[in-house]
Amino acid sequence: MAVKDVFGLTHSGASEAGFSSYARAVHELQCFIGDPVGSIDRAIADDPAFVMAHVFKGYLFGLATEREASAVAQSCYLAALPLAATGREKAHVAALGHLAAGRWHEASRLLEDIAIDFPLDAVALQTGHQIDFFTGNARMLRDRIGRALPAWQRGMPGYHAVLGMQAFGLEEMGDYPRAEAFGKQAIEIEPRDGWAQHAVAHVMEMQSRQRDGIAWMRANPDAWTKDSFLQVHNWWHLALFHYDLGETDEVLKLYDGPIFGARSTLALNMVDASAILWRLYLGGADVGDRWQALAANWAPKASAGNYAFNDAHAMMAFVGAGLEAPARTLLEAQREAMRGDDDNAAFTRDVGHPLTLAIKAFGESRYEDAVRLIRPIRSIAHRFGGSHAQRDVVDLTLIEAALRAGDKGLARALTAERQLARPDSPLSALFSRRAANLSEN
Repeated sequence: MAVKDVFGLTHSGASEAGFSSYARAVHELQCFIGDPVGSIDRAIADDPAFVMAHVFKGYLFGLATEREASAVAQSCYLAALPLAATGREKAHVAALGHLAAGRWHEASRLLEDIAIDFPLDAVALQTGHQIDFFTGNARMLRDRIGRALPAWQRGMPGYHAVLGMQAFGLEEMGDYPRAEAFGKQAIEIEPRDGWAQHAVAHVMEMQSRQRDGIAWMRANPDAWTKDSFLQVHNWWHLALFHYDLGETDEVLKLYDGPIFGARSTLALNMVDASAILWRLYLGGADVGDRWQALAANWAPKASAGNYAFNDAHAMMAFVGAGLEAPARTLLEAQREAMRGDDDNAAFTRDVGHPLTLAIKAFGESRYEDAVRLIRPIRSIAHRFGGSHAQRDVVDLTLIEAALRAGDKGLARALTAERQLARPDSPLSALFSRRAANLSEN
């Protein structure tokens, strides 16, 4: 039993009913809406031998950056392994096996090869693209999609998602005009494409176009919020624009509402909550008791040690809430993680552990230590994942630490650097004034 899709790709073990649920799950992931897990579970229930249904479910959980989710990804891999499959599908099964075992780079390479041979394999493209994001590989965020793009054309199912991914890859490589054009074209085709919406927001963030960014996000929020599991991250992007303008009340309103009003316990959502509160914390804003609730949700994950990017953001919450015990647990989990043989060992060793120590040092007013720990990792921070906009918190923490340490030369150098990179940012101007005041004293 097998089904061929509109792209001519074979789906072994699928019936028409099971494939219908699978196609729905793929569309939901491409837009970041609905319940792709529920849809793929229906496909598996209809067709237990549908190999790509098991693989797709494994990808969903493998990309969640949660320790418990990795166990589900592993079970999906084991379920897919003995099933009848084409060569393309067997390569997917192998890629899932690597992802479930924390070998992100090996999974990426296999997915790259699948997409080279089958450029219309939307699942290979999107899963690979997400891995590129989680490993901070800007070049592949652009080129993985760019290689496949000539095979795609308007009218094909999922074309909007390919455009949206290309937009994000172009943005991460600094090609802002084309990134914005690709992203807006994707939204024109599919207004509910949350990834394309976010790609355009990234362009405006990097160009310090705060008012344009606010207008872009406010223009049609129903499209990117309704039933969207990317909406917290997109609300975070809106909050970033208000933050750069110094509109703290608006930032806190967004935090208390769509960013953390529901008190999510998902790491991907809590990363955004930590990231925006930490930015306010660096600026000396009074955030009340907000850290306490966020830290309480991070605490059960303190011992996870499975994704260094999450660890750094958990530490922000522990520092903000003044919680020493989970902070110690987290650092010990990182030390254990660095002894592992998966890719997170390197993510943690290269960037995550020194950054997490720096965040803790900053919270203890050891600003010289924070500077010492961050300076060597700035140029390699991409190795532990995230986007330029997300990793900007590394630079923000370093600048604030240098200012508070009274390091006039470094503060002047860093603020001049930021002023050049973001000349239209009110925050850049504020930093420059503070550095100048240091020099005068």
